[in-house]
Amino acid sequence: MGIQKLAAIFGTIAALAALDVQALAADASAPAASAPSAWAARKGAHKADHLLEKAVRKALAKDKAVDVTHVSVRARNGAVTLLGSVSKQGQVEAATQATQGVAGVTSVDNALTIKAVAQ
Repeated sequence: MGIQKLAAIFGTIAALAALDVQALAADASAPAASAPSAWAARKGAHKADHLLEKAVRKALAKDKAVDVTHVSVRARNGAVTLLGSVSKQGQVEAATQATQGVAGVTSVDNALTIKAVAQ
């Protein structure tokens, strides 16, 4: 192999290395991908939703006017949905009022149904 061929090979290698260094520098200066931060934000929101659900269930359980045996709570970004059944219309209204009194609740969708209790 001649000196000229070696010089050409080293020149090519040097050029490729320079391009690779430039590409790495460009990647380092680019902003971080938003996917991990979006995931972290949703994870935080999920935890906040769970804590709000827990607070609403606690408020409903404290309210003697509401039988929470067949009531479930769902929360998303402050909007709370009450699902399930109660035995009287007064319990539906009391559940709405108790839920509205919980800090962090922005709206209440009361989807409770009235179901007669078997005797």
